[in-house]
Amino acid sequence: MKPHKMLIGGQRKPVHSIVKAAMLAIWLCSMLFAGPSAAFAHAELEGATPEQNTKYEQSPKEVKLAFNEAIEAKVGSLEVLDDKSRRVTDADPKTSADRKSITLALPKLGEGVYTVSYAIISADGHPVSGSYVFVVGNPPQGVDASAFDPHKALGHEGHGASTELTTNQFIIYAVRSLYYAALLWTAGLMIWPLLARGRGSMLQDIQKKWEPIALRTLLVSVLLYIFVHAREILKGYPSGDYSKLFLETSVGREWIAMLVLALAGFLFVRMHPLARTLWAAAILGVESWSGHAAVFSPKAASILFDWIHLLAASVWAGGLTLLLLLWSKDRKEAGRFAVVFSRAALLSLMLLVLSGVGMTLLFLPSLKYLFYTSWGTLLLIKTGLVVLVLGVGGTLHLKVRKGELPIAVLLRADAALMALIIIVAALFTYISPLPANEPVTYHQMGDKMHVSFRVTPNKAGDNEFTVKVWLPDTVGEAKSVLVRLFSLDRKELGPIDVPVKPFEDTELTDFDGFVKSAYQAKGPFIPFAGRWEAEIRIMDKDDNETVQKVDFRNY
Repeated sequence: MKPHKMLIGGQRKPVHSIVKAAMLAIWLCSMLFAGPSAAFAHAELEGATPEQNTKYEQSPKEVKLAFNEAIEAKVGSLEVLDDKSRRVTDADPKTSADRKSITLALPKLGEGVYTVSYAIISADGHPVSGSYVFVVGNPPQGVDASAFDPHKALGHEGHGASTELTTNQFIIYAVRSLYYAALLWTAGLMIWPLLARGRGSMLQDIQKKWEPIALRTLLVSVLLYIFVHAREILKGYPSGDYSKLFLETSVGREWIAMLVLALAGFLFVRMHPLARTLWAAAILGVESWSGHAAVFSPKAASILFDWIHLLAASVWAGGLTLLLLLWSKDRKEAGRFAVVFSRAALLSLMLLVLSGVGMTLLFLPSLKYLFYTSWGTLLLIKTGLVVLVLGVGGTLHLKVRKGELPIAVLLRADAALMALIIIVAALFTYISPLPANEPVTYHQMGDKMHVSFRVTPNKAGDNEFTVKVWLPDTVGEAKSVLVRLFSLDRKELGPIDVPVKPFEDTELTDFDGFVKSAYQAKGPFIPFAGRWEAEIRIMDKDDNETVQKVDFRNY
């Protein structure tokens, strides 16, 4: 039987010739698209400068990412974030002439942990993204509640940072309220002789009478403050640690400086008003240096904001005290002083607001943190009181500008609000602005697998990551374990790979019928605080993959 024939181009060819030609074409196409030099493979990151998970002594000048093939020149992003998740530059990245690399110029970077995040499109239209970290210098550990624990300076353990108000701390807060009131009151009284020079003998007589009283009150309050706080810090420790506290820690040395300045005030009160003002500036500076402001970065700006805050509060507190004392003696004289005081008080309140906002922005990664701790609650209360003071002070200022005497009810209200603000400030300066971080401890039991995941101490910066996997004896040890971190606050960032490696686990964590595999990594793979998701990919010897996801957060 003869084979069938077809008409092609007016000619007849056997069917099997056409089939052979089709098969040849298919083979050529498969070789073209599946060969080792495939033209449409996805772009992959081949090199990065600065390198991934690397520490540099000096700031790199640029970030450069090199890919194995061309990328789209006008689509995509490359950014570098600091340890507060802020972009370090708004410059645009540049693509090389061959479109195989992308470069971002960097400003001079300070010490810290930085995140490189990229999202590009390869020549074949596929998106490629990722993130990694690098370190510059020797950055300090991320600031959280533990940064305000004075026991660390003594090498003590077992005492947590004070993060919440408790009833058994009533004495501490009462003493702190007395201390802050005496500090602001005394500093203000020592500043006002310079601000109100030539305002009459009655004001000078009041100042000469009350300045020594204020200094004695300050000295007593400083002694009480030091005694109560030192006793609290060293509770349960040998008495020999008192010398260590005062001579070998910054907290103790600052207490000594405060006590010396409180005693020196009795000499400065006899000097020129300028010398008294310098004394007030110095003692407020010591308080700024020893408070929360000294923990946050940039330290100079933080301490400066705190010092301005205390100075403004002192001018307001001291001036209001003098106005009330004058009011009780001679209301006309009080009215003349009120003209000077009202201007100074409004300026002080504006500086209080501006410096308070500046410190809050430095202390907190975001304003949402105001709702996480008692510190934030007290700050909101203080803000409300300051708003009331602005209303009362503005009304008094308008009355004085019209030539009227201050209203007694408003003066008493101003004094009451001042007392409340000082008490609130005394309380919330003892509480950590940030919540306490807790280590991540996750454990999932199952018939076919147990998984344990730990992150210690769980803060921005260096951490220890530990993954343990238990598989049935019939399955054997895990073939591989991969850990990736995803930022839930910055979902546009690519995943950060945590390079966990097998390690010998000595903990007694065995389960009958299961074999354990343990992996660990150490490094700054959490570059900034926030909400995170850990993706744990576990591969067994038969290449069966299981994915576990663990959500956690740090502050």
